[in-house]
Amino acid sequence: MISIVSPVYRAEKILPVLVSEITKLANKIGQDYEIILVDDRSPDNSWEVMKNLSVENKNLKIFRLSRNFGQHATIIAGLSKAKGDWVVVMDCDMQDQPKEIEKLYEKALEGFDVVLAKREQRIDSLFKKLSSKIFYRVFNYLAGIQINNEIANFGIYHKKVIQSILTINDNIKFFPLFVNWVGYKTTTVSVEHSSREEGKSSYNLSRLFSLAFNVIVSFSDKPLKIFVSFGAIISLLSVLVGTYFMISFFQGKITEPGFSSLILSIWFLSGVIISCIGVVGIYLGKTFNQTKNRPVFIIDEAYEH
Repeated sequence: MISIVSPVYRAEKILPVLVSEITKLANKIGQDYEIILVDDRSPDNSWEVMKNLSVENKNLKIFRLSRNFGQHATIIAGLSKAKGDWVVVMDCDMQDQPKEIEKLYEKALEGFDVVLAKREQRIDSLFKKLSSKIFYRVFNYLAGIQINNEIANFGIYHKKVIQSILTINDNIKFFPLFVNWVGYKTTTVSVEHSSREEGKSSYNLSRLFSLAFNVIVSFSDKPLKIFVSFGAIISLLSVLVGTYFMISFFQGKITEPGFSSLILSIWFLSGVIISCIGVVGIYLGKTFNQTKNRPVFIIDEAYEH
């Protein structure tokens, strides 16, 4: 069986086309299949559309979360319900083309556990392309890994990969990172990327920054190491500057204490100390949230045939 999982948000006009195209593709491949749509508590009429579609299509399973948990938590919710030997993850906005699933599936049958869709030409706005590139460049540096900004969630995954991902108990979910972390035999396939069928992306600059910040702090301790290095550099500079002023004093070059330099030094070093304490505090806060062990999603309604 092949499971096709897609998180849903503000997609009431896209869903009928999405389900229709996936159904055509699944019938062409000739394998048993299930379509799993998870509504991330969309403010529009997406859930009603999903219910109507599930009546018409017995292979469609739909779930609705109790509130908006975010795209990646919604993906994890869908993966927890998937029963297929192979699992496809794709967005619902039709930028990920269902017809490309066949290409991914054929590549997977060559012996790969993960086949990721690589968007050679992204059909996105300049802002989205630029923000995505900056996001992944900063993220890769701070997290110490390499994730290609041309690759998103779209791909096909063997069930053992999905089972491994579901064992990750991180409070903050980021699907591409989890795929990268679990490993397995992975390859990429170039796919066609389409323009968004309806509406616009819910990711603005603020949400991208928030996601990047939370994931980096959750996954990497590199920001702490950066501040430790920064503190060491400041200490070294302080010794050098102090030595210089001491020599200047004994040479008689300094006759009056410098009030301005003293105030500037106090403010600068105080800022560094407060920043370091703040970063440590953020990590403690994330640790506190993790120890609560709250569920990352709650399913409110479900319709399964």
